[in-house]
Amino acid sequence: MNTQHTYEKLISLKLHGMAGRYKAIMDAPIHQQPEMHSLLALLTEAEEEYRVQNRSDRYLRQSRLRYDAVIEQVNCSIDRGLSKEAFLKLCDNSYIKKGQNILISGSTGCGKSFLACSLGRLACDHGYPCSFFPVNRLMDELAAARLDGSYRKVLKKIERTPLIVLDDLGLKTLDLNSSLALIEILDDRYKRGAVIVTSQLPVDKWYELFDEATHADAFMDRLTANSHKIDLKGGSLRKG
Repeated sequence: MNTQHTYEKLISLKLHGMAGRYKAIMDAPIHQQPEMHSLLALLTEAEEEYRVQNRSDRYLRQSRLRYDAVIEQVNCSIDRGLSKEAFLKLCDNSYIKKGQNILISGSTGCGKSFLACSLGRLACDHGYPCSFFPVNRLMDELAAARLDGSYRKVLKKIERTPLIVLDDLGLKTLDLNSSLALIEILDDRYKRGAVIVTSQLPVDKWYELFDEATHADAFMDRLTANSHKIDLKGGSLRKG
């Protein structure tokens, strides 16, 4: 069996990582090619790296994150309300494993959604599926799902996602169905999945979004327990 045949076999078996590394090694001069055990180790490592990257890329596509943000682009400073130490603690993804939430508040354009998206992308890179939902759009989707009978199916999909981002909470008050849907989403995920919420309103003002005080209490109790709060400071980053 010649090297081209071996390469084609690896492709047909969908071992694309191995195939790429094998071709690169076989194209190198004979004296630079590794012996059998090293070759096998290199091919195995290449396939693992390929599959991890492929999985991360798939999770990132499915997440529908608003911004193509990476953690290196996040501006950390005490003046901004986000210290480097506090941010790095979130970057190990342990909050996802523990089912903890991150509540990000701040004025328009100060980088709330960008920060949330950077953490979402990091989660995807480390094997945690993430879904990004503008709150108002999610409420519209759930209202439509009630009508076509897919409501439970949609909630189940959200429940299975390790990390969800609820973006721009508070652009409008929540009606009865929206309140109950958010409470149910948090209830399903309690200590089993993480939620990142962004809002222009301070966290203590989120109670006012609900018509019913009992709904507000139920929502906030589930959301704020085991949570990290970030109140971003400064003006809009979109200016200039």
